[in-house]
Amino acid sequence: MREALSSAIARLTADNIPSPRLNAESLLMFSLSCDRAYLYAHAERELTSDEEDRYQLALAERARGVPAQYITGHQEFWGMDLIVSPAVLIPRPETEHVVETVLELASDVGPQTSDLKSYAPRSEARGPRSALRIADIGTGSGCIALALAQELPNAEIFATDISAAALEVARINAARHQFETRIHFREANLLGAFDNDSFDFIVSNPPYVGESEEDQVQLEVRKFEPRNAVFAGPTGIEVIARLLPQAHSALRTGGWLVMEISGTIAEEVRGLLSGWKEVQIRPDLQSIPRVALARK
Repeated sequence: MREALSSAIARLTADNIPSPRLNAESLLMFSLSCDRAYLYAHAERELTSDEEDRYQLALAERARGVPAQYITGHQEFWGMDLIVSPAVLIPRPETEHVVETVLELASDVGPQTSDLKSYAPRSEARGPRSALRIADIGTGSGCIALALAQELPNAEIFATDISAAALEVARINAARHQFETRIHFREANLLGAFDNDSFDFIVSNPPYVGESEEDQVQLEVRKFEPRNAVFAGPTGIEVIARLLPQAHSALRTGGWLVMEISGTIAEEVRGLLSGWKEVQIRPDLQSIPRVALARK
């Protein structure tokens, strides 16, 4: 096993694959259905021919640029193991800043307490409000919706995506983590599935890369991840420009919009939010503008 790992690291290094050791170890763990501790505890173990074949096939896929997450079918987000496929964008650590921002704002509002007097009332036809209502637009793997379901157990969460294949992955993840009754999935273009709904939060990790920036995007992203989840149009703000007026209509007064952005479009997004209140652009850990938030 040690020799197989060393050979894999050398191969991935020669093919200019980032983090070759991490990739080699992850793919070996996948091939053996084991954890990292097992790799180090049993370094002298001989691989069976089937294991060796499976490992070499996984390495060949990674060497041609296929993301390791699509090979293994898994990615961690917010401490949860999520199923991923080429139908969905691979969840990234930067997106956890969106979850953190919603949780911070929700704690200020007091969503999970018994005192719900601060909430704007729903229509009489819908009955009295009993919990936060959150919409995750462009849910993909469902990572944001699942993280919020885990942290806000009384929240009513809706998740939409334009892709039926992506929604199938999101539903699988919700079922695996026992949130299938907590998250309501709808196939829709942005907020098109809702009519006169009043949300406390609308969250989104929308496509925000401009086609003019395509040559600056990692090859494996533009080659293997779903294009409509990465690229918004020529400038990168096209989807956000359509989302904002819909979000403004769907939010209750005082409700929050929270979405992931990039530094490239930060100032354009700030301009689009000029009619909103308490507009902020927050950076990620690398000081890159990453989260835009605004209140209705």
